[in-house]
Amino acid sequence: MKNVKKVMAASLATILLVSGCSNSGKSETASKEYKLNDITFPLKEKVTLNFMTQSSPLAPSDPNKKLIYKRLEKDSGVHIKWKNYTSDSFVEKRNLAIASGDMPDAILDAAYGDYDLLKLAKDGAIVPVEDLIKKHMPNLEKVLEQAPEYKAMMTAPDGHIYSFPWIEELGSGKESIHSVDDFPWINVEWLNKLGLKMPTTTEELKQVLIAFKTQDPNGNGKADEIPMSFIGKQAGGEDLAFLFGSFGLGENWDHTVVTNDGKVTFTASDKGYKEGIKFLNELYKEGLIDVEAFEQDWNTYLAKGKDDRYGLYFTWDKGNITGMNDKYELMPPLAGPDGNVNVARTNGMGFDRGRMVITSANKNLELTAKWIDQLYEPKQSVQDNWGTYGDKNQQNIFELDEAAGMLKHLPLNGAAPVELRQKTNIGGPLAILDEYYGKVTTKPDDAAWRLGLMKDVMVPHMKAENIYPKVFFSLKELDRLSAIETDMFAYVMRKRAEWIQNGKVEQEWDGYLKELDRLGLQEWLKIKQSGYDRNTK
Repeated sequence: MKNVKKVMAASLATILLVSGCSNSGKSETASKEYKLNDITFPLKEKVTLNFMTQSSPLAPSDPNKKLIYKRLEKDSGVHIKWKNYTSDSFVEKRNLAIASGDMPDAILDAAYGDYDLLKLAKDGAIVPVEDLIKKHMPNLEKVLEQAPEYKAMMTAPDGHIYSFPWIEELGSGKESIHSVDDFPWINVEWLNKLGLKMPTTTEELKQVLIAFKTQDPNGNGKADEIPMSFIGKQAGGEDLAFLFGSFGLGENWDHTVVTNDGKVTFTASDKGYKEGIKFLNELYKEGLIDVEAFEQDWNTYLAKGKDDRYGLYFTWDKGNITGMNDKYELMPPLAGPDGNVNVARTNGMGFDRGRMVITSANKNLELTAKWIDQLYEPKQSVQDNWGTYGDKNQQNIFELDEAAGMLKHLPLNGAAPVELRQKTNIGGPLAILDEYYGKVTTKPDDAAWRLGLMKDVMVPHMKAENIYPKVFFSLKELDRLSAIETDMFAYVMRKRAEWIQNGKVEQEWDGYLKELDRLGLQEWLKIKQSGYDRNTK
């Protein structure tokens, strides 16, 4: 559901610059030309296309062992020969294949950012696909007719479409499931044992965390409780950005908030951000923050969560860390010292532009387009995203209600939703529109539950009426944004970690603001504001 892949374009740009991009169309990896026209599935004679993809280590190393792909091959008569890499090595392997010119026909679950797409298009490594969509992809065309805003988002500044998107609608506006990444989960079992109430202010939270540290709430006689933890070396669902909302504009993963008068603002230069840092330093000085929080990875974070050591932690869905039980509940937004309560929205939505591309080595464009179009059929998209039904060797995500003609989510039965989906889904491209729910499929139980929490707990305190939209910047703009963000975002995260630990934010603040300007903040704001203004016209 949540797309957590934030891939920097710099690595690809470097490879292309050093190696050059060979686009002779002589790739030995691409399939031969079949000279098929006016194709209908299933084909009378089976043919093979060569694709590259990525998958979780939990999934089969051969994607064709997934039931979804077995069914697609049977229904189409197209066998896919995969080069599949685990997610940790995929980007490097993908970039090397493109740089060498030994390209597959297409790359699925490609994880391309906007810079990547425009650079690859400029170098002729990928092909524009708008004509293929119009001529050969009725399922995707229907999606774009139903939700035309996505066509605008897919279209590059030069008017071409270079990739096939992942679209997942789950709520809209403030009630979108993507409005807040880092939900704060608090240990109510410990609250109840110590006779404490759910905190409603930052000061009350501090006192609760002190009690968690000093009063042995897990009852084992050891001081092994971790009052608060997070993953501080990333900006995302496991970050503590949520807490900054008590002090002003708040914070999110790309440090960007749009004020209600349409001004693009950099959160990490706001005075409220400084006050938030001061509060977090108070917690650190009291020994209330996990000492590993600034360096730990997901596996370390998960292991401590499985052992129920956290008083307060942050993640998208507690089911993935501490399980779907009653030990942890969502902590409401807290009033800061001046009474301010705010939930900063993330600039997220269920849309990923660069989910699949067709390379210039492809000699079977119609065949490839029609195969990809299968993935946009509504029932198929639902399975692409979450998993399938009728698998005798694997826990199923769905059951097929043939009478109702829809896929119904099965109970997770304690399984972590992300892990179960990674074993069976294929990642996309795909499209799931809000209107599919109740007709094509049910909402996942965990999504429906999270949407309810969003509406009841978070939405009433969201002050921002707008988010920063999915602007498709030009290559020149992206060059500057990427160059500025690489240094500026790293600097922001480094200073945040230092200040939380050493408490020197007040003394160093003026110098910090000057350094942000030196790193390009004012130019960044100008480009982002220009993109926002273009998008909202």
